[in-house]
Amino acid sequence: MRRRLFFVMPDLPSARRMMDDLLLARVDERHIHVLARRGTSMMGLHEANLLQKSDVVHGAQLGLGIGAVLGVAVGIALVTTLVPDEQWQIVTVLGAAIVGALFGTWVSSMVGSSTPNSRLRQFGPAIDAGRILVMADVPDHRLNEVRDRMRGRHPEAEDRGIDPHIPAFP
Repeated sequence: MRRRLFFVMPDLPSARRMMDDLLLARVDERHIHVLARRGTSMMGLHEANLLQKSDVVHGAQLGLGIGAVLGVAVGIALVTTLVPDEQWQIVTVLGAAIVGALFGTWVSSMVGSSTPNSRLRQFGPAIDAGRILVMADVPDHRLNEVRDRMRGRHPEAEDRGIDPHIPAFP
């Protein structure tokens, strides 16, 4: 399991040095994400992608649950009004729940992709001021080692803590 470390860097050169130090600490590049103000040159940095920048994952999770519940409700309504045959009642409810979950996931992830990541809202003022957010996804057993190393090598970095919940796939 991985945990996400957050560091706010004052400028691009220091963010590049931190990324180099994270790579030297054997954190894979795909586990380092950098977020800056729109229009900032990200040359030499691994820019955060849509999954880190937006609320697509959170939206998909909400849509899955809400869609499944609404699908069950529609399935029950269909069973009580249109499906008199008892052998198809369970199939109807389960099918409606699956269709509702899939539809809810799709719609909510589309909405979530257009909204900023709610977990990164606290970093908005720093990013708007021109500072750079560096996120590193580190295995639990190396968390303190990497964090202490970055604190020691980068006194200019603002350590903004650890996110206890990071999605499995981004």
